[in-house]
Amino acid sequence: MTKKTLGERTLGDWQALAEKELRASPDTLVWKTPEGIDVKPLYTEADQSAVAQPGSLPGFAPFTRGPRATMYAGRPWTIRQYAGFSTAEASNAFYRKALASGQQGVSVAFDLATHRGYDSDHPRVEGDVGKAGVAIDSVEDMKILFDGIPLEKVSVSMTMNGAVIPILANFIVAGEEQGVSRAALSGTIQNDILKEFMVRNTYIYPPEPSMRIVADIIEYTSREMPRFNSISISGYHMQEAGATLVQELAFTLADGREYVRAAIAKGLDVDEFAGRLSFFFAIGMNFFMEAAKLRAARLLWTRIMEEFAPKKASSLMLRTHCQTSGVSLQEQDPYNNIIRTAFEAMSAVLGGTQSLHTNSFDEAIALPTEFSSRIARNTQLILQHETGVTKVVDPLAGSYYVESLTNELAEKAWALIEEVEALGGMTKAVNEGLPKRLIEEAATRRQAAVDKGDEIIVGVNKYRLENEEPIDILDIDNSAVRASQIKRLDETRRRRDPAKVAETLDRLREVAESGKGNLLEAAVEAARARASVGEISDAMRRVFGDHTAEPEVVKNVYGNAYSDEPELQQLRTRMTAISEALGGAPKIMVAKLGQDGHDRGAKVIASAFGDIGFDVLAGPLFQTPEEAANLAISSKVHVVGMSSLAAGHKTLAPQLIEVLKAKGAENIIVVVGGVIPRQDYAFLTEHGVAAVFGPGTNVMDAANSVLDLLEGKRRNQ
Repeated sequence: MTKKTLGERTLGDWQALAEKELRASPDTLVWKTPEGIDVKPLYTEADQSAVAQPGSLPGFAPFTRGPRATMYAGRPWTIRQYAGFSTAEASNAFYRKALASGQQGVSVAFDLATHRGYDSDHPRVEGDVGKAGVAIDSVEDMKILFDGIPLEKVSVSMTMNGAVIPILANFIVAGEEQGVSRAALSGTIQNDILKEFMVRNTYIYPPEPSMRIVADIIEYTSREMPRFNSISISGYHMQEAGATLVQELAFTLADGREYVRAAIAKGLDVDEFAGRLSFFFAIGMNFFMEAAKLRAARLLWTRIMEEFAPKKASSLMLRTHCQTSGVSLQEQDPYNNIIRTAFEAMSAVLGGTQSLHTNSFDEAIALPTEFSSRIARNTQLILQHETGVTKVVDPLAGSYYVESLTNELAEKAWALIEEVEALGGMTKAVNEGLPKRLIEEAATRRQAAVDKGDEIIVGVNKYRLENEEPIDILDIDNSAVRASQIKRLDETRRRRDPAKVAETLDRLREVAESGKGNLLEAAVEAARARASVGEISDAMRRVFGDHTAEPEVVKNVYGNAYSDEPELQQLRTRMTAISEALGGAPKIMVAKLGQDGHDRGAKVIASAFGDIGFDVLAGPLFQTPEEAANLAISSKVHVVGMSSLAAGHKTLAPQLIEVLKAKGAENIIVVVGGVIPRQDYAFLTEHGVAAVFGPGTNVMDAANSVLDLLEGKRRNQ
């Protein structure tokens, strides 16, 4: 047989050689991603020729290769670090130092009390003030937040959705009183309420009036704030909640389509606002897939916007901010997170992001310190100045693999977008719970893969250190922050004109009731009169009401993943014995206390524990310790599992235990899980918490530990 030349060798020849080398079947050569995409180990020109190539130049529709012709060769992406620290004073000091060190824009993280439209003196937010972000109660706080920061020069991004009206109103007035007109303000307000109903849960009002708020902000900013982006359509929190990249891509773009329709329904021309819509994506550890996702997003957004027949090419263009993944950060061996973030940042840059936030390595445990924030910021500076990635536009273009991934992601995401359309659009899909259910199933499936070791996380389920040294973390004195906020709030109320405040709040309420006028315009007048964030929110609450979500738990996802594993069978055998002793399956209530709406961990635990055999009660969001205790007692639970992701555990867990004791229910076991620093474990156990499950805990291990506690309590009775 004649020997083949190099040019005559085929893909079949390679396949035979690869199988021989691996001594495996062809199936082992294919990796099926969580998105259902079959990734082959080899891509060739044949794969690329099958990919639709509707445009090959950056700066031109469909913008697959980038929204600007020169991309980073003309100007690098904006370095924008997301941060907020307890008080306006502390945050201002951080921002000023970061700007002096090379940061190019300010990105504000607000505390959960502010997100949910409560003033710091409200009894429901005792454990939330100053945690996970900065507390803002009035224009006075906002003025301090930006003191010494020239708002006519520095772009400001604000992650705010629920209380978006009072926060943006306060920002506008703070700018005015700094001498900067609203027309000169630049930046972005997130204003993406649909994803709140899906995953993040920092909503206030029901979906329909919330969509009106979105449209009113788009209308006002289009008219009054030409340099300001009225919305940042966010997929970030979807991926953080467990969405696959296809789900993140599809639901984010479907949200965007819904917002465009809402703005047009207000009478706006698409070209008035489309060029200032922006997007926000997460960047996780699937390096090439994440870069391809951004390319596919631009391709699909052009397709969506063509439906609205804009006259400007810029109206077809998707521009995006990206943030490295928070979920990929691990408590165990945390310095590995620096490496993870660097890879994720590179992926975002190769995908063509317009701005980027890099997470700090300690954010799996607590708010970042100044030390860790500097490393995160320098990661981007090194990328910009030392790697050469800014020299060439879309350097991955032409890659057989990346082009194929771009096409696969676009096709699968479009199919899901069409499914949403068949339901009547994203608002209806959200009301029916489709996105939330699919995302929670994906999150539970991934947790099972990690617990089983099918998905390796270095330092967590493989290559783990025997002994880990604690790292320095930022600890916020919640009670001190709240006291200082209440003091300034009281002073603001004392000095303002009560009649003017009442008049402007009445006007805001009239606009909400009548449907005539613009809510943001009315709120600006109320903020100028020094109405507080809570008062402005409550004026609309009286008309719109509060949204209440019904907690639902997916079933048979975690259990099916473990169906053939002896570990699950052993656990169920233990469960049977304990159930016989108790006269029924042990009942656990998974509780979310305070204003922390991040419920991925709570939902995964509720789903997995249900599949294992526990009788699971998923408590509602935003409970007070008193409300959670009452529900636990009336439901006759054996265990309360409190989930905490926003640093309120040192306030809320002891309060819950005290309330249970006061009501004679000290027999109910309380465990706490979530983002909890190891330094806090002793404090929690001293205050009556029976067990603490930090980040990276294996669910099967947690279930066995809870059964140990139940058996121990039964023996001691």
